[in-house]
Amino acid sequence: MSEVIQEKRLPACPVEVTLTLISNKWKVLILRDLLPGAKRFGELKKSIGTVTQKVLTAQLREMEASGLLTRTVYAEVPPRVEYALTELGYSLKPVLDAMQAWGSDYQAKH
Repeated sequence: MSEVIQEKRLPACPVEVTLTLISNKWKVLILRDLLPGAKRFGELKKSIGTVTQKVLTAQLREMEASGLLTRTVYAEVPPRVEYALTELGYSLKPVLDAMQAWGSDYQAKH
């Protein structure tokens, strides 16, 4: 587990633990966009759309600290930075799949 999560006591409720890790729409959208594979910051920002650079940076840092993704910096000029899901991050795929299915059903009925 990450240092950030270990410093805080985890909630007793497993649902609350999950919500703590993916607590806002930006984190869920980041997960969605990284499921197919690694992406650069600019690619993430473009695919998510309305998120600001500051907020995206903060969310990526939190997710990295939680162990959901990795940040790899390549020694190039200019530096290239890629974000990718860890095994833990990828394990959230069934949760996102269920959210997508539920959202599709909701859209079809409304």
